Amino acid sequence: MVRSPINKNGIKAFPVIIAFYFILNIQFLSGQSTEYKYYYRVFFKDKGEVKLSEINPRMLLSERAIIRRQKSGIRVPDMSDIPVSREYINVIASEGLVLHCTSRWLNTAVFKSKEAMDVGKILALPFVSDVKAVKLPGIKSSYINKLDFTQDLAEQSYDNQLSMLNGISVHNSGFRGKGVLIAVLDGGFLNTDNVTSLKHLFNRNGIVATRDFVAPADFVFGYHNHGTAVLSVLAGEIPERIAGSAPEADYILLRTEDTATEFPVEEDFWTAGAEFADSAGADIISSSLGYFNFDYPSMNYKFSDLNGSGTFVTKAARMAVSKGIIVVNSAGNERDNEWLRIIAPSDGENVIATGAVNPDGTISSFSSAGPSADGRVKPDVSAQGVGVTAQVSENLARANGTSFSCPLISGMCACIIEAVRDAKNTEVTEALHYASDRYESPDSLYGYGIPDIAKAIQYLQDLKIVRPENGVVIAPNPFSESFRVIFKDPPQKLKVELYSITGQKIASQNFSNYISRVYEMNVAGKYPDGLYILRLKTESGIFSRKIIKADNP
Repeated sequence: MVRSPINKNGIKAFPVIIAFYFILNIQFLSGQSTEYKYYYRVFFKDKGEVKLSEINPRMLLSERAIIRRQKSGIRVPDMSDIPVSREYINVIASEGLVLHCTSRWLNTAVFKSKEAMDVGKILALPFVSDVKAVKLPGIKSSYINKLDFTQDLAEQSYDNQLSMLNGISVHNSGFRGKGVLIAVLDGGFLNTDNVTSLKHLFNRNGIVATRDFVAPADFVFGYHNHGTAVLSVLAGEIPERIAGSAPEADYILLRTEDTATEFPVEEDFWTAGAEFADSAGADIISSSLGYFNFDYPSMNYKFSDLNGSGTFVTKAARMAVSKGIIVVNSAGNERDNEWLRIIAPSDGENVIATGAVNPDGTISSFSSAGPSADGRVKPDVSAQGVGVTAQVSENLARANGTSFSCPLISGMCACIIEAVRDAKNTEVTEALHYASDRYESPDSLYGYGIPDIAKAIQYLQDLKIVRPENGVVIAPNPFSESFRVIFKDPPQKLKVELYSITGQKIASQNFSNYISRVYEMNVAGKYPDGLYILRLKTESGIFSRKIIKADNP
């Protein structure tokens, strides 16, 4: 069972999400009634009678998800990929409770009811290990404006936020996130379908799926504009006005945050969204969300819980990382508040927590401080989070918060993946650390500092791609659709020309500052099979090579 190629919003749905996902979530998909005021997270002891050896991974995951895991040497599937037992779900539902969502990773299910449930009765079931109330009625939320952000007219340089990361050089070298899939978890994407800087996404079907996990449906273009601002920082594109960090990436838009209240159930929504992203084959999760205090103080976390495994959402984020996904999360905006510190899930190991700096590179007054409760360096890296150019309406604006440094780093990660396709997610994290300006002396405000993305790409290419001893190497040759040119060092200035055997120039590209050791040309469907001459002009010399295009090389 797969989704229809086009959903009711006109968005190209990713043809994946697992049959088990739909079978388990019939109630989930049918919609949410405001009559349900009590939400309970049920933890299961096991997954029932399951033989992992008999499970076809393609019944659980998309081909893209399987390839991502295989790249990192991750077993496909493992027990965490198996859905929650349908039998267990049915037993609990027979008590009058309604299933809202499940987590196969953490083996839990969220049930909702109109009246308070008898927790003891559920706990007495032999397959249940624990039950926790994760949303309750009867209190006015103090967090109803939690995702609101200040907006000023965008007067400063629109590209400072990218140039600080050396991202403009990365983009000018042709790395703009193409072929990378980013899942954005947020509280809503109000007006995204009308924002001018994002029109190009809709025109090229760059939004491949949408899903609301709060009020279950596919529609996400309402509720709040925070996700719209985040997406514009990632993908917004208007020449000389706004430049997203990964304008050519594809996107999954997931609403996981209830902007009307603040309860732990949002960690379950976040987890469900992350699992959806995993199944669809997302390479990156970009999450400008976080958790520590709730409407019921008795549900609050203590800072000691932010030890990398003490909160539900951090466990989910770590599971996403274990599946080969790059998880980027805001460190939080709490340093000028009583909490002061980072928020979950940014405390997770190999979760890239992003701090926020001013346009001049100094730490902002609000950017949450590290380290994690167990003493690890947090935040991981920092990017501009004050005066970030974004768009949520007709006019461009400047936005403040680690919510906006997060998509800058997420998009740059997409460019890194495009440049070094074999890099594992944990290697990308390592490269970001290494390429940051405080790598030798990280601290609790900047983390490892502000990364130079070109340096991160070079670090990974040196790790993953053999350096030619002299000149250049072209492979494969013969080729069918594309070939790669591998240089000993980044050529800086690069001019690429392709000639027919008769001497006619048929393609050319010119780069004033090429930051990569690898150049790739795709000529699929453009030229007939035959012999061609490739001419490369760099600062170190001019190289000419014969190359052969053949459908079956």
